[in-house]
Amino acid sequence: MNILILGGTGFVGHYLQPFLAKQGHHVSVLGRMAFADHFDLTQRLNDQDIVISLTGENIGKRWCDTYKKALVSSRVETSEKLKCALEACSNPPKRIIAASAIGIYPESDCQHPLDESFDPFSVQDDSNFLASLGQAWEQANAKLTPQPVTLRFGVVLGKNGGALAKMVPPFKLGLGGPVAGGKQCFSWVHIHDLARAVAHIIEHPELGGAFNVCAPTPLSNDAFGKTLATQLRRPYFIPLPLWQLKLMFGEGAKVLTYSSAILPTRLLESGFKFEFSNAKVALQDILK
Repeated sequence: MNILILGGTGFVGHYLQPFLAKQGHHVSVLGRMAFADHFDLTQRLNDQDIVISLTGENIGKRWCDTYKKALVSSRVETSEKLKCALEACSNPPKRIIAASAIGIYPESDCQHPLDESFDPFSVQDDSNFLASLGQAWEQANAKLTPQPVTLRFGVVLGKNGGALAKMVPPFKLGLGGPVAGGKQCFSWVHIHDLARAVAHIIEHPELGGAFNVCAPTPLSNDAFGKTLATQLRRPYFIPLPLWQLKLMFGEGAKVLTYSSAILPTRLLESGFKFEFSNAKVALQDILK
């Protein structure tokens, strides 16, 4: 198939493009330039079988009012531009796969996980920026034609980027420890399983709606940190308190303290099988 990845120059896109190409697809990638005023996005969308939208500024940075606006605009405004470009196509894509995130759900603990049966739009909490951002993102994507398949990613683990790129250096220095107490739940996915999930959706055109893309085994931040320290053969005892996180990331510290226990029920019910459902095995593969 002809597949176009928008926002494909980031961590996930860099892995996904060669993965899909090895399966015989013709995969092209566009970064931010796709949404520049001078760029003819419609021309690039024409004759594509599938468009995969991964657009959005990195959530894992220090938030200020300006950056929070950038987080919203890089998702909502790009979706609006994509909508206009699709409407102008003479031969539009047959399917759209749009990224989202499990932050759209309200906080949950490991004993009471949530899955796609929970409607995140049933909860309106303006004080929860992560959830509000996710809702605005998915509402903008819902206006696309054809209706997209929505993939709500957990914390993506892989080499040379993502969450581990920030976690491994201090852990290697022996500075690992529980973050803000460590009790918050951590829903993650190996980047290889993420790519396999995208391929699974492509191979099954009958699938639609929203899918959680995260391993079926959420665990506490403390348990994950201990597992990472063990794999790196480093100690794990220096806590990172909430006040220090806020000094470093401002309101963006919420990304590290948000408790999110999410299950990929619909993905499993569709016949998908995770290769990495155990955090220890996943980290062994990534860090080897």
